[in-house]
Amino acid sequence: MMEIIGYIGAIAMGLSLGLIGGGGSILTVPILVYLFSVDAVLATAYSLFIVGLTSLVGSFSHMRLGNIHWRTAIVFGIPSIISVYLTRHYVVPAIPDVVFSSAGFEVSKSMALLVLFAVIMVLAAYSMIRKGKPQTQEAAEIAYNYPLITVEGLVVGLVTGLVGAGGGFLIIPALVLLAKLPMKQAVGTSLIIIASKSLLGFLGDLGQKNQVIDWTFLMIFSAIAVGGILFGAQLSKRISGDKLKPAFGWFVLIMGVYIIVKETLLK
Repeated sequence: MMEIIGYIGAIAMGLSLGLIGGGGSILTVPILVYLFSVDAVLATAYSLFIVGLTSLVGSFSHMRLGNIHWRTAIVFGIPSIISVYLTRHYVVPAIPDVVFSSAGFEVSKSMALLVLFAVIMVLAAYSMIRKGKPQTQEAAEIAYNYPLITVEGLVVGLVTGLVGAGGGFLIIPALVLLAKLPMKQAVGTSLIIIASKSLLGFLGDLGQKNQVIDWTFLMIFSAIAVGGILFGAQLSKRISGDKLKPAFGWFVLIMGVYIIVKETLLK
């Protein structure tokens, strides 16, 4: 029964990506951990593959519409890809199984990653709930603040590597503010950056000791999520994603708070 709910969650994850252009990947790790009983560390690896493949498929329509600014994708994407790969290959394996222990309270590696992930969920929820300023300038002159874009790419890569989320809620504002991209191009460019850094970051997990990838399950889940994003892209032509984003944000906020409480107070 839990697996059926989990696969429904995979559809919902894809739908949200197709409808509002982001946010759905934040659900992947909780679905894998709580509905499929996947270890938290392995779930972050699975999430990279699922998010990367789903974002890649979602970017195809933006390619046809010319909504991807390739130079920006390269400038932002290269430091992000390097950061996420190094994080998965070196940083995550180096985290001890017991991160902290005091007075009988133990913080395990899995707990620490889940709590960090929940904090990211709360931040993502805030970015979806708050009302942004309407963008009236569709053809802004694109300018590059290379140092800030590089730092932002490294930070997003680190976050993605640690928690397995795509980080679209961090990337899109960076592209709008630092590269001066119009919102439509920011969304399309964000998807191709997420796809490249997530899929290449996943390579950092391959060959790790004591990590066995269930490729059959991973491909089934990914295929369902891809189906969801394709269906969501069609629905987006009839349903405004701007109206759905705050409601989805509140759902993500509740999920984030639930994970924090469950992993800390209810342990």
